[in-house]
Amino acid sequence: MNVHHPLDPDLLSQLEGLTLRARRVVDGFLAGSHRSPRQGASIEFAQHREYTPGDDLRYLDWKAFGRTDRLYVKQFEDETNFSAMLIVDASGSMGYRGSSSPWSKWECAQTVAASLAWLLIRQGDAAGMALFDEQLGAWLPPAAMPGHLGPLVETLEQASPKERTDWPALWNELLERLMQRSVIVVVSDLLVDPETTLHGLATLRHAGHDVLVFHVHDPAEIDFPFRKLTRFRDLEGSRRVVTDPRTIRTAYRREFSTYLKTLRFGCQAAGIDYLHVLTNRPLGSVLARFLAHRSRIQRWG
Repeated sequence: MNVHHPLDPDLLSQLEGLTLRARRVVDGFLAGSHRSPRQGASIEFAQHREYTPGDDLRYLDWKAFGRTDRLYVKQFEDETNFSAMLIVDASGSMGYRGSSSPWSKWECAQTVAASLAWLLIRQGDAAGMALFDEQLGAWLPPAAMPGHLGPLVETLEQASPKERTDWPALWNELLERLMQRSVIVVVSDLLVDPETTLHGLATLRHAGHDVLVFHVHDPAEIDFPFRKLTRFRDLEGSRRVVTDPRTIRTAYRREFSTYLKTLRFGCQAAGIDYLHVLTNRPLGSVLARFLAHRSRIQRWG
């Protein structure tokens, strides 16, 4: 039974005041600034929302500030929010947890996805979620209602890592299902041929989606700290290999380093945001730095 709860109040407190912004044209609008780029936009006032760093200061409501001592931004009828889909890897390899890590890759991915969903809905944008292993499983369409967070978190809590991953089928099905341009957040260890991964991510990007990758690993997968004769088990299959780690450590580390560089540089070349997440590092500070950095930089797709 999974007792890990994906929403950590301490972590969420570190994300207060931050936003996850789209930095490209999504569904025909300049998402991320939360204003329509169309000329002649409506100037009819619709509602207030709480100010977050990066908002256009021209739309601060100083009268509301005088009454409440809090900063609010005016929203108008022709403003638009964006939709984000959180694509979370629930395949067998995500269940791995090394001896130096406080949680498994899956528990880390759960927390990343739940925290981003909380952030999106809190800032007034729509969050959806899909889990995948051999096939695209649970699918919750994006919604911005506060009550939508519960089903998203419950979906994560009820799932557990299993099965293999069919990456080509995943990319194809995502393209078929995502009819409107969205922010797509992929949370996975991406343990597959990098070229296959990069081709799929680039295909999503070329279809007009704003793509982010949270690449999750346990530090043992990188450092390969094993010392004694060890039996290694394929978490997505039945293979077992017994070997002396000391004889392959140098070659393994070299190959894994090349794999990480290929994915990181490939994502950068395709205009895809990439963040490497290690399960033994404080997740709150990692996410906060990433979100703050993304809010400062404006890129146009």
